[in-house]
Amino acid sequence: MSQLKNVEARILQCLQNKFLARYVSLPNQNKIWTVTVSPELRDRTPLVMVHGFGGGVGLWILNMDSLSARRTLHTFDLLGFGRSSRPTFPRDPEGAEDEFVTSIETWRETMGIPSMILLGHSLGGFLATSYSIKYPERVKHLILVDPWGFPLRPTDPSEIRAPPTWFKAVVSVLGRSNPLAVLRVAGPWGPGLVQRFRPDFKRKFADFFEDDTISEYIYHCNAQNPSGETAFKAMMESFGWARRPMLERIHLIRKDVPITMIYGANTWIDTSTGKKVKMQRPDSYVRDMNLRKILLEAFLQVGPTCPVPRVGSGREHLLCAGTPLPTPQCLS
Repeated sequence: MSQLKNVEARILQCLQNKFLARYVSLPNQNKIWTVTVSPELRDRTPLVMVHGFGGGVGLWILNMDSLSARRTLHTFDLLGFGRSSRPTFPRDPEGAEDEFVTSIETWRETMGIPSMILLGHSLGGFLATSYSIKYPERVKHLILVDPWGFPLRPTDPSEIRAPPTWFKAVVSVLGRSNPLAVLRVAGPWGPGLVQRFRPDFKRKFADFFEDDTISEYIYHCNAQNPSGETAFKAMMESFGWARRPMLERIHLIRKDVPITMIYGANTWIDTSTGKKVKMQRPDSYVRDMNLRKILLEAFLQVGPTCPVPRVGSGREHLLCAGTPLPTPQCLS
């Protein structure tokens, strides 16, 4: 934990906006590690961001300054991940999911946030959606970025999308173990293993770090007691699928909660989910955005001389002079 604290401090030093980092103590004695950026901007609804599986607050560093330019931004380590407490979760998928959702609501109450724009990435998108079903009055807008766990697992194997190479490599090593057990087995070789399985991380964060800071951060986030990881295992089926798919429940979110779904240019998540959500919520605001399509449209509009940045750099709105990416309604 001390090494995680040190490497995270190096990451947060990159922030230009004012920020606060502290533990938020919950009534059940658990603690949620929380980072608040631009705390002085209290006149607008805050943005709350929920990270994905195996992640933590540090992986938002590319986006935190830009997204907190006009409103306060809160992000936290999910219960069982990063620097937050690592309790024993229920072993059934519904119980594990409810434990996550309850911790988010208790965190919100403790923080004194009346309502929020809720953004979730990957597993965080799944949990943010589950939260919005249970506490819709607290969500002004739900934003889902490459959300995990939405589609039903196809019965026809030919319809199953191939997982990324890094995932297949991990599975070949781990078999039926916890998803990230290989990192704990690797010990001091863990950061190098992260770099080997996910070399894309170093490229994505190259504007900030030329060394292995991000690989070290991911390793130290996951080299500890696999609390949230065990909960995720209870919720998943073959990693890519949820035992309780969210598409079966998305209609339960109150109709007046707008939803924006954003898919990365190189995502391995099924991007057709956005259209299926639209079909299930015909009387609600639902917008799906595919960054590959948006980047292509921008390229066709301004010509091949326009420099297109890496998606996820936090600078996607600088495609070219006069060619911004569309912004979700809630953040405009």
